[in-house]
Amino acid sequence: MFDLREITEFFRDFGKYLLLIIVMILIFTFIVVFQPVAGNSMNPTLKEGDVILVSKLSKSFLRNEIVTVIVNDKSYVKRIIGLPGEEVHYLNDVLYVNDVGYKEDFLSEEVVTNNFMFVDICSIEDCPLGVIPEDMYLVLGDNRSESSDSRDPSFGLVSKEQIKGKAIFKIWPINRFGGIN
Repeated sequence: MFDLREITEFFRDFGKYLLLIIVMILIFTFIVVFQPVAGNSMNPTLKEGDVILVSKLSKSFLRNEIVTVIVNDKSYVKRIIGLPGEEVHYLNDVLYVNDVGYKEDFLSEEVVTNNFMFVDICSIEDCPLGVIPEDMYLVLGDNRSESSDSRDPSFGLVSKEQIKGKAIFKIWPINRFGGIN
């Protein structure tokens, strides 16, 4: 008589591993993704070569959150500075949101943000109310002098659909493992 215990044990173990693989594929397809940081635009918060964990579940975004965006078929890591319905500009290295000065504690002391007015980012034709349109965001890098971001006409404001997720954790290098601020 043939003993089926080994075969059933094999399929039971195989089934567990197969289920684990399927769950991992689903998690990394629909929930989170690893995003390498390229370039120095987010220095010192994130450095070139860092790898971050990005939540794809976020559908609403707040000022100062770090997000990944797709612009011109390239993926970027940037910080949300302006929200829908806001008028944003910089004067003398101070961020103004709806004409109220705002301190950016995450910026290094050496960072200088060149002056710009909202109309430099979004023309009256594209933003007739003079504010960021609904479901659009103004994003900047933390290293303002080396960042391609919303100030660049080829980049501009980003739509909610262009935001692929919110950065939630630094996972590499191991000595910088931890939360992102």
